[in-house]
Amino acid sequence: MKLLKCAALRPSAARPLNTETPKLLPLAAMMLAGSMGISQPAQAQSEEKTLKTVTVTDTQDPNLSKESLLIKQTGIAKGNQQIKDIPQTVTVMTEKLMADRNLDDFREVLKTTAGVTFQAGETGEEDVRMRGFSLGQAGDIYVDGLRDAPLIERDTFNTDRVEVLKGSASMLFGKGSTGGVVNQVNKQPFLMDQNEANVTLGSGEMRRVTLDMNKQTGESAAFRLNAMTHQADNWGAKVDKKGVAGAYRWGIGERDEYTAGLYHLETDGRPLYNHPWVLSNGNKGTIIPVLSAKNYYGLASDYLRTQSSYGSFTHKHRFDAESELKTTIRQGHYERDLWTHAIGFCNSNASTTGNNAAAGWAQRAACAGQGTITSASQITDNTVLTRTSKARRGISDVTQAQSDYNDKFIAWGLKHDLMAGLDFSKESAKRNNNAASAALYNTSATSTATANVDPAYTTWVGTPNDGETRTDTRNILMMGFNAQVIGAYAQDTVSLSDTVKALGGLRVDQFNATFTDTVGYTASVDKTLFSPRLGAIWQPDDVSSYYTSYGTSFNTSADAYAYALSSGLSPTVNGQRNSNLTTLATPPEKSRNLEVGGKFDVFDKKGLFGVALFYSEKYNERNTDTDSAGTQYLLSGKRHATGMEFNFAGRITPAWEVFYNHTWIPQAKIDDSSIAATGDGAQGKGDRPALTPKHSASLWSTYRFHTAWRVGGGLNYRDEQNPEGARTKTAAAFTTADVMAEYALDDANLLKLNVSNLTNKLYADTLYRGFYGPGAPRRIELSWKSMF
Repeated sequence: MKLLKCAALRPSAARPLNTETPKLLPLAAMMLAGSMGISQPAQAQSEEKTLKTVTVTDTQDPNLSKESLLIKQTGIAKGNQQIKDIPQTVTVMTEKLMADRNLDDFREVLKTTAGVTFQAGETGEEDVRMRGFSLGQAGDIYVDGLRDAPLIERDTFNTDRVEVLKGSASMLFGKGSTGGVVNQVNKQPFLMDQNEANVTLGSGEMRRVTLDMNKQTGESAAFRLNAMTHQADNWGAKVDKKGVAGAYRWGIGERDEYTAGLYHLETDGRPLYNHPWVLSNGNKGTIIPVLSAKNYYGLASDYLRTQSSYGSFTHKHRFDAESELKTTIRQGHYERDLWTHAIGFCNSNASTTGNNAAAGWAQRAACAGQGTITSASQITDNTVLTRTSKARRGISDVTQAQSDYNDKFIAWGLKHDLMAGLDFSKESAKRNNNAASAALYNTSATSTATANVDPAYTTWVGTPNDGETRTDTRNILMMGFNAQVIGAYAQDTVSLSDTVKALGGLRVDQFNATFTDTVGYTASVDKTLFSPRLGAIWQPDDVSSYYTSYGTSFNTSADAYAYALSSGLSPTVNGQRNSNLTTLATPPEKSRNLEVGGKFDVFDKKGLFGVALFYSEKYNERNTDTDSAGTQYLLSGKRHATGMEFNFAGRITPAWEVFYNHTWIPQAKIDDSSIAATGDGAQGKGDRPALTPKHSASLWSTYRFHTAWRVGGGLNYRDEQNPEGARTKTAAAFTTADVMAEYALDDANLLKLNVSNLTNKLYADTLYRGFYGPGAPRRIELSWKSMF
């Protein structure tokens, strides 16, 4: 016997009840009739009169994310599930949270997520870490449950919410998913006419305009259009991006529902690549940021240009109230072209030996008398800075198809909640991960007299954004990357009693990829991998849920970031086997995650609180075998992170809303590594992994003290941490504060003032072993939102 329920029926908070023309969609009518056991026509006629007091909408209010900090249902774990039913930590940043804090950049959204850190370089989105494990390199960032292209710029103009699932989750998503996954949910059309325009002016000559228009076009059909334009000078580091996204959805709430959508985002900015640091104890100690976060020292000709374009089609077939099959197909085209310059302190005592001899002579020629900068007191407006070219280029075409089936049924006397699915992904890409331009000095120089330094090579601390340019004469060679993944998964959650559930799942992936270097050599990898998931849930009442879960994940040697083809794919290099081929042939890294936690409805179910204890371990980590001079890779490495997660979102009172998340990792360690712990230099066995702060937390709270006035404030905290590969360098802990005040001019118009980084805190936000990316300086932004 099938279990039936009528989850789609409820009064709509955003839409006035229509007592004149009752709204009853065909499927909902069938579900309602089934749940009431209606079988006689006379009875049906009688029940229809009762239905005039309710409105039937889809299973989730489409405006809930726009109106609340709390979402209790998510699709990040496949299907639409209550967060309380997912045995892992889930954090959801709603559209309201992003709008309150003016989080228009995806990186800024992630920075309000506890446990997330960033490696500096190449604009900071390439290597995002969660619980210390890489997200970006493994391609663990998704849109509507489909893997997003790596290494591109993102914006929130079409984002309904951002969902974060922490812990190993390869059973759900395939390769990667070690620290967790991040899913961006696009805005969907809904059955209502509603339009909204938002204009924001801010510091750094920032101008942003967004438009969100939704039009009901029929009984069960609607169209939604979102558009955005955003420019900012940012004191030299420019932002210029435009986006448009449209979707048509029909059959809403009916047995067969369809959505067709197009998305396009293009950016043409000028990134602030990095700032150099000084250290508190010579070449080690605490990282001291010394240059204003506003200062841009790159060239005026630097740029970062990206394009993301994709079309999606989704069909959802509801077999009955408890089972549905959702299929999505997406075709996307993505481009990224970065040409910028890393900034360093110039050194007139630079080394003139080895591979960097020419650069050393150039520094000596340009920085006569400056010496080595080791303290902030040495820095003046006349201190010379160097510029070193950095660049990447990538073009990807990605085809994805995914079908997810959800069903609830009774078999062998037990209630089952089944999830199963198939997915396919094919990526065809061309990449160059090191498309730097020629050096800005004479590379054959053997003395300062022959260095012949290009004026664009250096600038001074006192002359940021000096307007220097350089013509791009590069001839960029591209490597090829073609990958295909076919995955299948199934998970069953069995109700052993009214309060106890047990779940088990398994996924199998067939992954293969072929690389082609710039001269035509090719190499391939082909793997079949299995990912299990186990868990148990105890729900003694309707406000408490306790769980434990175990999941695994894997990272192939051919991750989305690929690997640097510094030596190409020729069989040998300098008479030895090419290390690139060895890397490619190395079996996948593996991880496992054990989590125990609880989720609770609090404050009369207006808030959801979660707490979890986790143990995440990567136990098959790639290591260089020092006995074979770095040409052999072993799987002897191991690291782990143990800690706790805390999450809260919702209303404490009708006027007071709070969003809070906190990750505490008291213990994290590189358990095994081919790099010995020397107490100096790179991380080795026994060290705490890089980019893994003990504490990181984000708090945001708003209070409406008058019908027209609402105020808000928040804090972001990140504990001290090390850059990757530099255990003797430590970035200090920091706290930044944001505030907001909102005034309703009338029912349709709002004015909002935001000040982010209120104290103008200068801090190292993103880290690399030799430099950092500064956190944004204080920003003041005034927004006008109009609904029409």
